[in-house]
Amino acid sequence: QVQLVESGGGLVQPGGSLRLSCAASGSIPSMSLMGWYRQGPGKERELVAVIAIGGTTSYADAVKGRFTISRDNAKNTVYLQMNSLKPEDTAVYYCNLRRVISGQQYWGQGTQVTVSS
Repeated sequence: QVQLVESGGGLVQPGGSLRLSCAASGSIPSMSLMGWYRQGPGKERELVAVIAIGGTTSYADAVKGRFTISRDNAKNTVYLQMNSLKPEDTAVYYCNLRRVISGQQYWGQGTQVTVSS
């Protein structure tokens, strides 16, 4: 079993920056795909960014050029650096880990990000 704990959420003004962290613990897979999802008010959960163990990344069009996902395999931690934040970025952000071999997925509890003036 894998446990994921997000941190770093909060209130920020438009144009500001925030960095989210997700620490993984437990039986960490040798190979895994980690990413960030978000769920805004009245919306379904959507993929924000994903990173493979080798460092390959992919981003949703809405956040390209503004968000950066990174992964520290030694620390079992994934980060999401969010710059030039917009009110539309307001959502609960969830960390996700997916085992490459089995496809088993794990989720964090979520951290609230609010972008407002």
